[in-house]
Amino acid sequence: MKEIGVYIHIPFCKSKCYYCDFNSFPEKFNLVEKYVYYIKKEIDIYAKEYPNCIIKTVFIGGGTPSAIEARYIEEIINYLFKKFKTEEKIEISIECNPKTLTREKLRTYRNIGINRISIGLQSLNDNLLRKIGRIHTSGDFFNSLKLIKEEGFENINVDIMFNLPSQTLEDVINTLKRVITLDIKHISFYSLKIEKGTPFYKLYNQSKLKLPSEDLERRMYYKGKEILEKNGFKHYEISNFAKEDFKCRHNIIYWKVKPYLGIGLSAHSNLSKKRWRNVASFESYFKYLEKDKKPIIELEKIDSQTEISEFMILGLRLVDGINKAEFRERFKIDIHNIYNKQLIKLKDLGLIREDKENIKLTKKGLDLANIVFMEFI
Repeated sequence: MKEIGVYIHIPFCKSKCYYCDFNSFPEKFNLVEKYVYYIKKEIDIYAKEYPNCIIKTVFIGGGTPSAIEARYIEEIINYLFKKFKTEEKIEISIECNPKTLTREKLRTYRNIGINRISIGLQSLNDNLLRKIGRIHTSGDFFNSLKLIKEEGFENINVDIMFNLPSQTLEDVINTLKRVITLDIKHISFYSLKIEKGTPFYKLYNQSKLKLPSEDLERRMYYKGKEILEKNGFKHYEISNFAKEDFKCRHNIIYWKVKPYLGIGLSAHSNLSKKRWRNVASFESYFKYLEKDKKPIIELEKIDSQTEISEFMILGLRLVDGINKAEFRERFKIDIHNIYNKQLIKLKDLGLIREDKENIKLTKKGLDLANIVFMEFI
């Protein structure tokens, strides 16, 4: 049996955030029912092609999955589990916006086996939330969190952003300190990136977006890291912190370059030495699946060198880094036989360190991670 993670893309949202470059469509809710119908057709195709796969994790992302009626999420999950075998202790995550959650939705999620809620908070500063195009307020967050806990969810992630327009270090500290008092098990703490095609990209190029300086952005990161670690959160990936036993198992599949299947618009898959990406438009997606064809726009065969390169780049995102024994067991070769020159160079630059078991980023390496990653492309 091959263990896999499954990602399901729900491309609907109430309003697009100014920084968002994910494939999502505001106010196209008239297509939800049709989309779910074709999601099930895509599941059918892969259930026939990979009958011996067992699902280890499911991640429902978007868009805003909580923006659509819960019965559609129920329909998708029930159908997926009807067609695939699943691990007994499966992790099932769903992304939610605080403005779109209700007790009824949460109750349905719980009943169908969803056991991990990921809330897109970003900040507790309502002024900042408006500036980045979020539809919720801090009050919405607190109300939603209360409902989530009352409905019995324990595994809760909160997304918090820094490097936001006009954001101060004090604002970041305030948000983190308030959130960690709420018995949260996982925090994704990440910096705003300006992505092409977004409103922020246009404003940035017109010099109309006032972002924190590079020095302040780094101070935000390290102060946030310090606060989280002092309060019992283990820093396990560049942007992720978790209480004991609450690491995101689905995302670890990506960082460890293990097999995963993506369902829905623009979803990515990596399975059986192949990698592919789905089409981005509803029209193309429906057209392919109406003919019982995979809705794929790109397909690439992964050779061993590509797999090793990605294992290094993604594995070094993990704070524990690359386990040398795991590398040798997976690729049947010692890591130094392939990357000795690069490893010596990066150690000399103070970007990585190596002990008997692991190779990992230093503090300096965390700041210059992209330079490290370039050595393994």
